[in-house]
Amino acid sequence: MSHDLPSRALPDSGREIQLASRPHGRPVPQNFRLAEAGVPGLEEGQLLVRNAFMSVDPYMRGRMNDSKSYSAPFRLDEALDGGAVGEVIASRSDAHKPGDVVVHQRGWREYAVVDAAAATPVPAGLAPHSAFLGALGMTGLTAYAGLLKVAEFKAGDVVFVSGAAGAVGSIVGQIAKAMGAAKVIGSAGTLEKVERLLELGFDAAFNYRDAPVLEQLQAAAGEGGIDVYFDNVGGEHLEAALALMNTGGRVAMCGAIAQYNSTEPPAAPRNLAVAIGKQLTLRGFLVGGQRQHAAEFAGRMAGWLADGTVQYDETIVDGLENAPQAFIDLLDGANTGKMLVRI
Repeated sequence: MSHDLPSRALPDSGREIQLASRPHGRPVPQNFRLAEAGVPGLEEGQLLVRNAFMSVDPYMRGRMNDSKSYSAPFRLDEALDGGAVGEVIASRSDAHKPGDVVVHQRGWREYAVVDAAAATPVPAGLAPHSAFLGALGMTGLTAYAGLLKVAEFKAGDVVFVSGAAGAVGSIVGQIAKAMGAAKVIGSAGTLEKVERLLELGFDAAFNYRDAPVLEQLQAAAGEGGIDVYFDNVGGEHLEAALALMNTGGRVAMCGAIAQYNSTEPPAAPRNLAVAIGKQLTLRGFLVGGQRQHAAEFAGRMAGWLADGTVQYDETIVDGLENAPQAFIDLLDGANTGKMLVRI
């Protein structure tokens, strides 16, 4: 069955952001191009979605390099992609009808042709649609599964989160507090972000630009040390955390944003051998490998949001044409919470 709108009502072209050249080090606006592209006709089992919001995320920086990784590189002179939420305006699938709102991975464009199987319906009334790219979406699942399943958090743990004012980190800290952490410590890059972390219930927070990370983390942790480190940053933060981890500590390695734009090999951590004597566990993870926990996460997060246990921040940039700058600004730490582009 198909739910096509009359063809005269459907767009035949739309704007998209293409990768014009591969960044060397820090991306610049010239690496991107705003272009007009045709909207292909729908095949059986496909939807046409008018995107409302798209996500910019740190992992996208790696996909701009022409190198083998867990995710295929973006292609030059083609639209980038990533998380987006929007309204179905035509359908050739029984699973979705026009007017439905769905999340999918064909962002960076106004109109997306999406396989119905790759679109996730957004339930009405639970939260604003943008939240399904953040706290109720991949971001929230990353925080939840990384803390509880990968780092095997348990009540009474002392938890350190780097990049703690970002989309993932801010939720990690709040989940840890909700589930009985003895202490939650966060690092961020501005005084305003540090203050926001304290408002969100972090027990301690510091600006990593103020003094060496190890010095500030030691002051925050005190004699108790650290049991769990949720790593969004890598580099100096990881080195400091390893130095202060307790025996049997666990590190969930989610990201290394400190080195994403680096053209030189990272200098730290230089103390990895402490993992032997302390019997530490360091586990890298991808949210794609945690989807078996999605239903459990969705139920718990909906409850936490409803009762105010977890709050989320969004930094919203208006206009598809401003998506490249939003992405560049994200890598520079300009966001508090989830960085989104309203298309």
